[in-house]
Amino acid sequence: MAGMTGVVNEPIYIIDGARTPFLKSRNTPGPFSASDLATLSGRALLARQVFLPTALDEVIVGCVSPGVDETNIGRVISLRLGCGHKVPGWTVMRNCASGIQAIDSAIANIQRGRASLVLAGGVDALSRTSLFYSAPMVKWFSDMAAARSFGEKLKWFLRLRPRNLLSPVIGLERGLTDPVVGLMMGQTAENLAWKFGITRQEMDAYAVESHRRVAAAQDAGHFEEIIPLVGADGTVYKHDDGLRRDSSMENLARLKPFFDRTYGAVTAGNSSQITDGAAWLLLASAAAVEQWQLQPIGRIVDTQWAGLDPALMGLGPVHASTPLLQRQGLQLNDIDAWEINEAFAAQVLGCLRAWNDEDYCRNELGLTQALGQLDQRKINMDGGAIALGHPVGASGARIVLHLLHVLRREKKKRGIATICIGGGQGGAVLVEAL
Repeated sequence: MAGMTGVVNEPIYIIDGARTPFLKSRNTPGPFSASDLATLSGRALLARQVFLPTALDEVIVGCVSPGVDETNIGRVISLRLGCGHKVPGWTVMRNCASGIQAIDSAIANIQRGRASLVLAGGVDALSRTSLFYSAPMVKWFSDMAAARSFGEKLKWFLRLRPRNLLSPVIGLERGLTDPVVGLMMGQTAENLAWKFGITRQEMDAYAVESHRRVAAAQDAGHFEEIIPLVGADGTVYKHDDGLRRDSSMENLARLKPFFDRTYGAVTAGNSSQITDGAAWLLLASAAAVEQWQLQPIGRIVDTQWAGLDPALMGLGPVHASTPLLQRQGLQLNDIDAWEINEAFAAQVLGCLRAWNDEDYCRNELGLTQALGQLDQRKINMDGGAIALGHPVGASGARIVLHLLHVLRREKKKRGIATICIGGGQGGAVLVEAL
């Protein structure tokens, strides 16, 4: 149960937040770069505040795959937001929890008195993830550049192997493969399905429900945190566009397993979507709230990070949320609402099975008994990443922000946002709505 604790002693308030629509990758670069997404949504968020962007103490951005021209994307965004030269902007990366890491870093700086008003969030434009040359192709370019005469260069041209030229390394595929255990993230979800006996039908049913909940939430106007975007060609993007309103067990049954094509059950349909998006939260100390007469929407009570076997990384929410609950003297269903990032249906279902499994709770969590059955009606009330998408750097910030909207709408108080992390980690944030 080892992990970093984060009891928040000084009040950390969430003042406001916003996000872009989550735009599904369609096998071509999307209409916005990562810095575009963060800047456009951030400008709209800051424009409705009583203070100028220059009043911020810092801007912290979680991002997994910035563009090659977006080095330290946090600083790029800060300057584009009009925060001025004196406001530091910096970037954090903790894979799927990068957005939560940005929030946690802001908390730490506020608690230490180094900041009082911070813009924190996350962004990724996964549709723009780069393609790379293979090692043999890079070697060929290097040798070619070293050739001095025309004859030597011609010789190297004749040595060019088309298979090396036409077989680029897919950056996204490499990024979604654990370099230690050698498994793609979907294969770790297959491990959970096998470990806990989760069937293909259960996964598909969970995915259908995620789409149903997102559709209902869209129809009810429950994604009020979205800032519409306008593309360079004038196209307006108002809504998350990964939703499949026709999702059904029959449609999903037609899909073949993607990660284990012989024995697997994890498909594109019961997995999160590759997506572009950004999400922001404004965090403030009590002193900043008083100085600017701000009206917080919530406060952060506690945070927790945890590590676990990378081959079972999807159980990260279990390992992060459990010690947080213990520290606060709470049970699973004492929490009014949960946001568990839906990397895969098998991953969320695996977390529920683990909490209700006495052997797992005793052997892996150090408990004397199972924590019990978490009421699924409390989980992702408006759907999750299977229907919305998972722009890796942004997802953690999105679930914290939306959790607060759910709590305030339902007139509830306490919620946990939690996420699994590639590489075998988990993160969790306990918030209270105000």
